[in-house]
Amino acid sequence: MVASQQLTPGMTLSIENKLYRVESVVKVTAPKGQPFIKTKLRDLSSDKVLEKNFKVGQDVKDVALEERNLEFLYLEGKSYLFLDIGTLEQVLVPPEVIGEKVNFLKEGTPLLATFYGDTISSVELPQFLELMVAKTDAALDKNSLSNNTKEAILETGAAIQVPPFIEAGDVIKVDTRTQEYIQRV
Repeated sequence: MVASQQLTPGMTLSIENKLYRVESVVKVTAPKGQPFIKTKLRDLSSDKVLEKNFKVGQDVKDVALEERNLEFLYLEGKSYLFLDIGTLEQVLVPPEVIGEKVNFLKEGTPLLATFYGDTISSVELPQFLELMVAKTDAALDKNSLSNNTKEAILETGAAIQVPPFIEAGDVIKVDTRTQEYIQRV
């Protein structure tokens, strides 16, 4: 437990059995009334940000999270099977934790998983991945002067916009956070 005035960005809190990362902390002193601590908290399960106020001196439960490197193996039922690189144990990750990141998962994809005890609270892909283009839309009119793009389907099933010169079979670098094409490899 920590007092609310000791909160700092980056800390992880447990509030009503949900985990939150502190994004910002401001002490507010009102002309009338009691001062309070205003925070922005990111829900680690849904990635949504909410604002929450605490009384000065209010006890808040802080928790220590453990980060582990995992490597994607395959889909098992509705869950995703990963290999813990440090312990060589297999770890099942539920689909709600993976979320939209599933669009960039292929065998051997590394990621950083955050554990609270034995429960995975979040996963993070590397910012850049090299993936093969499985299919592209038909080529656009090459006489056009504007910045044209076309849709490409990657080997993982993700659909992103790429320049017109990218063809099926090309390997491209993709930013997994913005889901944008970076360059051809």
